[in-house]
Amino acid sequence: MAVASEGTSALAVEAPPPHPESHTLEPSSDSRAGRLSFCTKLCYGIGGIPNQVASSATAFYLQVFLLDVAQIPAAQASFVLFGGKVSGAAADPVAGFFINRSRRTGSGRLMPWLLGCSPFIAVAYFFLWFLHPFTRLRGVWYMTFYCLFQALATFFQVPYTALTMLLTSNPRERDSATAYRITMEMAGTLMGATVHGLIVSGAHEPHRCEDARLPLPDGVSPDAIHLYSIAAAVVAVTYPVCTGLLCLGVKERPDRSAPASGQGLSFLAGLGLTVRHPPYLKLVVSFLFISAAVQVEQSYLVLFCTHASRLHDHVPRLVLTILVSAVLSTPLWEWVLHRFGKKTSAFGICVMVPFAILLAAVPIAPVAYIVAFVSGVSIAVSLLLPWSMLPDVVDDFQLQHQHGPGLETIFYSSYVFFTKLSGAGALGISTLSLEFVGYKAGACEQAEEVVVTLKVLIGAVPTCMILTGLCILLVSPTLKVPSQDPSRQLSLRRRTSYSLA
Repeated sequence: MAVASEGTSALAVEAPPPHPESHTLEPSSDSRAGRLSFCTKLCYGIGGIPNQVASSATAFYLQVFLLDVAQIPAAQASFVLFGGKVSGAAADPVAGFFINRSRRTGSGRLMPWLLGCSPFIAVAYFFLWFLHPFTRLRGVWYMTFYCLFQALATFFQVPYTALTMLLTSNPRERDSATAYRITMEMAGTLMGATVHGLIVSGAHEPHRCEDARLPLPDGVSPDAIHLYSIAAAVVAVTYPVCTGLLCLGVKERPDRSAPASGQGLSFLAGLGLTVRHPPYLKLVVSFLFISAAVQVEQSYLVLFCTHASRLHDHVPRLVLTILVSAVLSTPLWEWVLHRFGKKTSAFGICVMVPFAILLAAVPIAPVAYIVAFVSGVSIAVSLLLPWSMLPDVVDDFQLQHQHGPGLETIFYSSYVFFTKLSGAGALGISTLSLEFVGYKAGACEQAEEVVVTLKVLIGAVPTCMILTGLCILLVSPTLKVPSQDPSRQLSLRRRTSYSLA
């Protein structure tokens, strides 16, 4: 990827008379302005921790909480998971619309959204894990707060991810900031699943079926309620803390040459253009399958270890192994991405395929730990790759269409919309399948049909999704942002990179 400032001095000799904005294109000043400090990158990455802490906890433990602690039927749990994901997906274009039309304040255009959403997300997350005494209304309760949490988290995540385009116009620095973000998000994923898992591990110990001390009328252990409430409070407090550090360490960079309103196209017109852009369409469709596979793998790991194998004692350590390998391998994948190309890096996603099948066939502890390690390595590249390719797609679109500013949020929000929608369908259908095969909420032993279904959900389903997504991604042509006209490219990037300012 070419650095935007290269070649501008040579081009200035042959260029036509300067545009009124040409004084902003001086290479030395732009090169300095395009560099991001370590502190800025670090604080930017810290801002992504809360959503990942909460998302990892829900991804690994919400389903088992709904089925075995709250003890709602599998059909209701399916609707809770599906409804929450759909609400988060539906909030993406809404968030993109309002954020795209918002005006710049003293702290920027995106920062007020991050600061405003943070306390409300924390409250919604806490009540998502709260077990109220009214048994008949539990399904409605969890549906309400899961939908609210997903929608608010979307209004946090959309401006946060779109902030990448407002940090710098230097594509390498944007990739570096993205790597910091993904690394910190993986650390947040590690922290969320580990801390939450360690706190609630006492609620899922194998002797709980024989231990009948102090049961509640509906059979739910009071220890489980207490432990899940503590875990929810610990995770919820990360939102105000990390958001405060983000706002202190990161500043939006306004474009002085852009209109104050920052409006180029209407939201609907921009959305129509973005979804018809072939590189963007192929990127979205491929990661629809890949992200859904990762979500299914995460959601059913705890249930699989609890009911389809004798690995219930290993659940916290398996989750820790997955996330530690993902965090440690993210810098390696960033190097591979720049050394061998983003398309070549995509092959790392399919590494988990044979091991996922192996775990379903041979569910023993040594195999489980190997599968957990390899899965973490694959998950790291599956998270890093789309967010690294998306800025290139935005640049490619702007270089072809040359529309005014305001489309970055549409690209980011619509991408998250489609991936969430695919995850909602995959989780909803797969959880509903447990109802069809006779899953019994809170039971210590499940029927053989349930065990077989869990093996299929942990092995065959993610495998088919990953292979389908990779085929779509790899058959598409390699995206290259033109660099033959550096002055034009730099001017364009200066218009688009700060379009939300």
